[in-house]
Amino acid sequence: MTLYRPLFKHIRNHTALFSELHRYRDLAVEAQGLKNYVFNKTPKFIAADGSRLTIEPERSIVMPNLHHFKGVRSKLANAIPGLSMVEHSEIGYRYPTAALAGLEAPFIKRMRSEYFHKVDEDRSICRPVNLSYGIKSRGKGDNRQEYEVWMPEEAPDQSPLPLLIDRYGEDLPHDVREFVEQPSRVHGWLGVKRAAFEALYQNPDVCGDLVICVALSVDTYNIGARPDLSFSPEAESSIAVSNAELEWEVEGYYAPRNAAFDHDAVWAAINHTLEAVNAPLRDMYGNDIIPLTESKTERILSTIKGLGVTREEIDELDLQPWEFLATESDRLKGHDPSRTVNLLGRLNRLFYQPDRQLPSLNWMHDLIS
Repeated sequence: MTLYRPLFKHIRNHTALFSELHRYRDLAVEAQGLKNYVFNKTPKFIAADGSRLTIEPERSIVMPNLHHFKGVRSKLANAIPGLSMVEHSEIGYRYPTAALAGLEAPFIKRMRSEYFHKVDEDRSICRPVNLSYGIKSRGKGDNRQEYEVWMPEEAPDQSPLPLLIDRYGEDLPHDVREFVEQPSRVHGWLGVKRAAFEALYQNPDVCGDLVICVALSVDTYNIGARPDLSFSPEAESSIAVSNAELEWEVEGYYAPRNAAFDHDAVWAAINHTLEAVNAPLRDMYGNDIIPLTESKTERILSTIKGLGVTREEIDELDLQPWEFLATESDRLKGHDPSRTVNLLGRLNRLFYQPDRQLPSLNWMHDLIS
């Protein structure tokens, strides 16, 4: 039976959603008897050379399929002393991600969007909205640099550099800035459905007065077999990979109002929290974890390459992510030049292809609770 999940009514309104999520988080802190505590976002990481980096303190494990994560929310709460779930924090997302730079690139370049059906529209048709453009350092084992901006819906093809400079300013390293300026093209896609929830972690011996906020999510996803999501003879499908992933990310911390904390002490608490979540997961799932050192975006690239798609083919296609926003295209089908390609329709297959259909968001939450 689906439980009451009040955040789902805000699924189309990010402003209301994150405001309400913050309120539930505040209530969870107060319920633990912590008076006059205030939220602080994850601080910039100051490197040895004094540079200030925007770091994503996140870890994840990948499993063969979603059913491995049955009951993982309650299992984690029972296994980790000091970890408590934020009541009513459950929310769901569905989104496609385009990998916009290749395996040889120094960073990951991606475009991502949330994905909705229109009111009264066939639910097997969804349309991307809220496009975000992101740059990350490669790999998934360590805390990574991350820079992300929301692209204007009326101009998704504009250069993101001015938005990144405006948001990150001095925190945008020169090598990242130069990478942003390079042309982008679609190398491949994945479609994700995400069941997300939040938790608070306390360990006074290690974290002192800090209460660390942990955002957790379970993703079930399909990776396309070709950059344009057409049928792949090698995979005998337009989908190549179907897995599930549990992610956990430190998004900030609560501390007494006006308290000051040393940079290294905060980051020591953050890294301890990441490992505190990781330890029981190794025990619970160690035999089934798929050993990967790639992020999901990087897995798109290696999957596409593994199925024989060449850089020359990708260059010739010259696909741009906003082409997948519309039902009409100037591109023609290779086997029938009289018909145009519906790239949005192909994108929907990542979610709704009958033999690999991704489940509903509420069903996912019921499973992992």
